Amino acid sequence: GRSDNPELFRMTEELTARAGLPMPRLYLIPSDQPNAFATGRNPQHAAVAVTEGILGSLSRDELRVVIAHELAHIKHRDILVASIAATMAGAISMIANMAQWAMIFGGGRGSDNEESGHPIAGLVAMIIAPLAAMMIQMAISRSREFLADEGGATMSGNPLSLANALRKLHRRAEEIPMEATPATSHLFIVNPLFGGGLMRLFSTHPPMEERVARLEAMVYGEQARQLAR
Repeated sequence: GRSDNPELFRMTEELTARAGLPMPRLYLIPSDQPNAFATGRNPQHAAVAVTEGILGSLSRDELRVVIAHELAHIKHRDILVASIAATMAGAISMIANMAQWAMIFGGGRGSDNEESGHPIAGLVAMIIAPLAAMMIQMAISRSREFLADEGGATMSGNPLSLANALRKLHRRAEEIPMEATPATSHLFIVNPLFGGGLMRLFSTHPPMEERVARLEAMVYGEQARQLAR
């Protein structure tokens, strides 16, 4: 609330007025890892949470653009989008499991020449379908992060401060562990869980360097266009 952190409240109030959003509930998470997230089924029932660690890690301008990023998630109804994507992925996995049981209990009863290829194809589909569903879900999550970066940068009018904030948060999140699970990691502005290589395909967040590059392009790309006139 306002009394817990008046500066954070005023900052959020100013940005919500600018974005035409209702004021979300504000929460402070007792964690040293600097991070933030938004949740809620729609803008009328939304909340923004920041960790204690973020308040001591970012400048006022950087904290403001992080709040703008979270408000962009609320404006885009990204929590609803993520829920739909997760439901679809779960449904695909369930269908694959049902196909597996059908294959176990119903397969192999026809003649050899009719059924010989089916168990292998069924097994491949059973393995690939849930993986593909998860990869699609993660890809949707990554695309929504890019949109929230752009929306937050536009709302705050300060893409470079968001780029700086993301760099700091990413570095600190690697240093300071946080109690989070893969089920909730997609909510945070930077991934509280880390993994490289193939894990990138299943990451809920885009690569940090790509997020920063896109934010910098918003500034320098516009400058380049103005110089070209």
